[in-house]
Amino acid sequence: MDVRSLQRPLKDRYRQDPASSRITLTARGSQTDAPIACSIDLGRAIYNAQAHQGVGGAGTGACSGDLLLGALAACAQITCQMVAAAMGIPTEGIDVTVEGDLDLQGTLGLSKEAPVGFQGIRMIFNIRAPQATEEQLKALQAKTEQYCVVMQTLQRPPKIEHTWAQL
Repeated sequence: MDVRSLQRPLKDRYRQDPASSRITLTARGSQTDAPIACSIDLGRAIYNAQAHQGVGGAGTGACSGDLLLGALAACAQITCQMVAAAMGIPTEGIDVTVEGDLDLQGTLGLSKEAPVGFQGIRMIFNIRAPQATEEQLKALQAKTEQYCVVMQTLQRPPKIEHTWAQL
């Protein structure tokens, strides 16, 4: 696939009309029958989520932490693949694994010392590219890290606004 040709008309449009490059993605959570689960509507697909087994969930579905790590893995994977294709770097395979460490004592309110949230996240990129040069691989890493939206968002978190409404 020629990624540059695919993106050329988009880049041209965004250069001519910068406002057209600004989008808003939306995810909506809705209550289900059990307080340990919900559905997430992304507009194009609906996903079921549940509390992690370590806080009382059934352990049969993705928890919010899984979804966060999955979003990071998906973004890094696709970004790396697209960058490699756009740069003409010959790859036999690209795999990304994301791991995150939590202390559930914080989530359950058992310890004020244990933070609520991930304490560490690791991304492991396995690149099979025997024909690529060291210079190409360094450029692939730099560009992937530069353009991975989810990674950049987690490294430089935006302000999150909160609105609560009673219906």
